[in-house]
Amino acid sequence: MPLAVGDLAPDFALPAHDGSTVRLSDLRGQRVILWFYPEAMSPGCTQQACGFRDAIEPLAAEGLTVLGISRDGVERLARFVERDAIPFPLLSDADLQVHLAYDTFGEKQLYGRTVQGVRRTTLVVGADGRIEHAFYNTKAKGHVDMLRKRLGFAAA
Repeated sequence: MPLAVGDLAPDFALPAHDGSTVRLSDLRGQRVILWFYPEAMSPGCTQQACGFRDAIEPLAAEGLTVLGISRDGVERLARFVERDAIPFPLLSDADLQVHLAYDTFGEKQLYGRTVQGVRRTTLVVGADGRIEHAFYNTKAKGHVDMLRKRLGFAAA
């Protein structure tokens, strides 16, 4: 079942594109955007990643830390970061355990067919470790602007 506002965000420790390990519990006290996306360097995911990249300063000014999570390997994530100058950690969940804990992997519609895959999702985790906002099955286009509007601060 999808996580809902008020639920405790499941903790995780995942490898990042730079070889470090990121633990959600280490970020307690900060607000964190968890952005789950299907595939590094695909057109829609690139559009979203660049949207977060271009809004990183206003997001940080609002006290938000961005983490991208996909099932891509660390090497592919490192290429994505380098290619598109992504200024936030991209995390590898190759075994899908975090995706499953957050209900971001499963049946979805793709070109009129039902398939198994990553459901494009963004969650905001509050400083207390609880879900503040949950946006499942989002669109790539205009995603960051929608998120900023829903969080109550306008696009620059």
